[in-house]
Formats: sequence, structure tokens, C-alpha cells
Amino acid sequence: MPSWRRCRARLLAGALGVCALLGQQPVSAEQATSNAAATESSSTQRQACDRAGFRLAIDVGHTREHYGAISAHGITEFDFNLKLGRVIVQSLKDAGFAKATLLVTDGPAKKSLFDRVRRAANLHAQLYLSIHHDSVPDPLMGKWQEDGRVLPFSDRFSGHSIFISNDNPDRSGSLLFARLLGLRMKAHGLTYTPHYIEKFMGSRQRIRVDAEAGVYRYDQLIVLRKTSMPAVLLEAGMIVNRTDAWKLAEPERQATIASAAVEAVDAFCAQRGHRPPLVAQAPAKPTARTVALKREPVRKKKR
Repeated sequence: MPSWRRCRARLLAGALGVCALLGQQPVSAEQATSNAAATESSSTQRQACDRAGFRLAIDVGHTREHYGAISAHGITEFDFNLKLGRVIVQSLKDAGFAKATLLVTDGPAKKSLFDRVRRAANLHAQLYLSIHHDSVPDPLMGKWQEDGRVLPFSDRFSGHSIFISNDNPDRSGSLLFARLLGLRMKAHGLTYTPHYIEKFMGSRQRIRVDAEAGVYRYDQLIVLRKTSMPAVLLEAGMIVNRTDAWKLAEPERQATIASAAVEAVDAFCAQRGHRPPLVAQAPAKPTARTVALKREPVRKKKR
């Protein structure tokens, strides 16, 4: 027997002996190589994310003055967004994402949208996540009384939804994070609502781009299309659903959503964290020639 075969036989015999002592089944050379590669890949992914240096903006949807929807129990959407946003940012910081920043804006609704975009750019954020809670169009709502108040509700719909814009300068990055977030929400036992694809949603009907993760397109939304980094909007749940509204207000549900968000951010950071955020291009300054052309009246051609 050649020397290399004797050496291999001795090594195999030794491995079998160790396995016998440990009460484990021996593995083939191919299995051992595969396991080692998987371990190395997992270790590389863990090391790939620079959590301390990764910059992300967690945006609290709406403002105190323009609070969005009203829950079935009379609580504003802004209050839901603020509480969940704080839990997510604290969870991110606890996980080592020291540069996670909570964005809270005020003032007129439309102006606040551009303020969010500007602030995220000033942070040089590498990821933007906007936190919202959902409602449905008025024709789909009913009325009920609680504590002497007449409140809107709809128990017909339940679940979260995730949105991206095809007009975002990093559409692929937006879709990547949206899918990661949707799959982590699913892994934590949370389900998304499919009703956005239905015709009865009217102007709020959306195109679904990922049926597994619950991701839809919302191309026109300013905070998704004007941001210079991957951007995702999470509707964390239906606050007009009387049962869901109570659950979404509970610390346990907020912690579950925050855990899913942290896991998705970590996976995204491992894959895309090395990329610097895109720099938004400022509009070119008009020259004297372009100004003259703008001022020159348009003359109709004679037929």
C-alpha cells in the first residue's frame, strides 16, 4: 500500500475512533468539506456587517399636527409610529448599530416629507426605513362606539405590508431590504395583508412585486423615490382593525417587529453595508441661454 494511502487509512481510523468515543456518526470527506464551507460562510457574513459604522434612518411617519389615520380605539397613527420607531431604534442600538437615528418631523405634511429626505441625506444614511400603521379607504370602513365615542373601524383586513418605489435611485437595494424584512416578519409569525392588489382599493391599489415577502410598489411616495439611499416603508399593521389595534399597541408585538427589523438590517448590512450611499444630484444652475429660452414665448406655427 502506498504511503499516502496508509496515512489516509490511519487518519480515517482515528476519526472513527473519536466519533465512537463521542457517540457521533462519522461524516464523509465531502460532508466535512461542506460543513466547513458553511461555517466559514456564516462566519464571514457575521463579520461582514460593520454594525457600529452602518448608518440608517428610522423615520416616524406623519407628524403630531398631521397624524395620519385614527385607530379603532381613537389613538392616532403618529402615536403608534413614534412608539414603534423608538423600540426599533433602541433594539438596533442594543444590537450594536450605534448610528441608527430616529427621524421625527413636524410642520405641514408635504414640507415634512422633503425634510425627512434632506435629513436622511445629511446623515449619509445607507438605509432608510419609514414606519407607518395602516388603514383602509373610507368606503370600506364602518362605525362603532367605544367609551361614548363614535370611531371608524374595519375588521375585514389584517396584517402588515411593505412598500418600495421603482423610482428610487437604488431600486435593487430597496427591494433587497424589503424582501429581507418581509421574510423576517414571516419567520416571526406575522402575516402580510394581500388586499392591496384588489380593484376595490381604487387609487390605493398597488402592484405586488414579491408575493412571498409581501412587498408592493408605491412609486410616487416622496420618501421612497426622492431619498438617495435604499428606502422602504413598513405599514406595521391595521390599526382600524379592533383586535389588531390592541395587539399593535402591546410591547410584545412591538418587540417582535423590532426583532424582525434588526435581523433584516443585519442581513442587508452584511450584503450591502460596504457600499457608500448615493449622492443626490443637485439640479444644474440655469445659464443665461436657458433663461432666455424659457422666457421666449412659444409661437404657434401657421397652418
